[in-house]
Amino acid sequence: MHDIRAIRENPEAFDRDLERRGLAPLSAELIALDDARKAAVSAAQAAQERRNALSKEIGAAKKAKDEARATELMAEVARLKEEAPGLEAAQGEAAKALDERLAAIPNRPKDDVPPGADEHGNVEYRRFDSSRERLAQGRQHFELGEATGLMDFEAAAKLSGSRFVVLKGQLARLERALGQFMLDLHTGEHGYTEVVPPVLVREEAMFGTAQLPKFRDDQFAAGENFWLIPTAEVPLTNLVRESILAEDELPLRFTALTPCFRAEAGAAGRDTRGMLRQHQFNKVELVSITAPEKSAEEHERMLACAEAVLKKLDLTYRVMTLCTGDMGFASQKTYDIEVWVPGQQTYREISSCSVCGEFQARRMNARYRAKEGRGVGFVHTLNGSGVAVGRALIAVMENYQNPDGSVTIPSALQPYMGGLTRIEGPKN
Repeated sequence: MHDIRAIRENPEAFDRDLERRGLAPLSAELIALDDARKAAVSAAQAAQERRNALSKEIGAAKKAKDEARATELMAEVARLKEEAPGLEAAQGEAAKALDERLAAIPNRPKDDVPPGADEHGNVEYRRFDSSRERLAQGRQHFELGEATGLMDFEAAAKLSGSRFVVLKGQLARLERALGQFMLDLHTGEHGYTEVVPPVLVREEAMFGTAQLPKFRDDQFAAGENFWLIPTAEVPLTNLVRESILAEDELPLRFTALTPCFRAEAGAAGRDTRGMLRQHQFNKVELVSITAPEKSAEEHERMLACAEAVLKKLDLTYRVMTLCTGDMGFASQKTYDIEVWVPGQQTYREISSCSVCGEFQARRMNARYRAKEGRGVGFVHTLNGSGVAVGRALIAVMENYQNPDGSVTIPSALQPYMGGLTRIEGPKN
């Protein structure tokens, strides 16, 4: 959500930022909507002030025993009283029109975000190469999983339709091990507080983190005013909604392992085989709430925490700075971590770390009281994957596969697998 006062103060800068997002100028339209809101407020206030003044005149007329004048004034008061609901409604409609327009506009990109129309404009930030030799070729995860009988898409389709999977036996345990490993790392070494949040949230929470109203078709509704979370970003960030924190409490750092649900309405025909794009998947989420001057530093820290997962798993990856045309709606700046998957001979996103500034905080009314009497301001919010568990499973399977179809378990995960070192390949 944007600050209309800031737009009024520098409309040219606002329009330049929208242009970087590939959008037409909107400042004039927004200022006109705000003018209409102000006019409605002024009309309602003027009517109330007139009623107050008339009430005093009525008292004076009655005191002077001027009944004719008092009757005339009371008639005007009655007329103003009849008009009041309409003026209040006009005020509310004007405010709603402005708020709805502001809510539909994406966040303004930071100055250092590279320009670009789509993923082809993303810029490599850094990379990490595994200590193991990169596979020149390999089978894809679903080929490995189906051959062992431990990854069953056919059974999942009978239960739920396409874009679901049933994991069994050692593969089910490996996915569980990945989630536990990530949580232990982020809580034990990175200072995040583990949270077990609801996976059903109200519409207000989805609005707060900007999934609604713009991306309604990508979400799963679950009854009246309830939604299944697309990521734990929603409940974790909304933990501070409608509150005023002390600056000394910041930063707050939360992590959670939850199922996530996405309709993938805009992904028809993409990644239809395997586990890359599912309606339901597990993910470890990272969320930080900071003071404004600390958010850029926290963004780099969060990225390093997500990278640590892949480093400990010894997986090759690269970090990409997303361009203006590829960033998420609520983001000021985003880093994507892309892991190497030999089965496709390419890099695939496994984590996305974004700083949102005060964009979400305004939608949630999440504020903090600064030290030394500097008043109350909006917090900054950040979120990132630490990381997507299903995609980490894909990366481990494809990078640690053996010629016989078995999968070696990375050393970091073996304690979570009861000492198991290998998932056996198909039996001949």
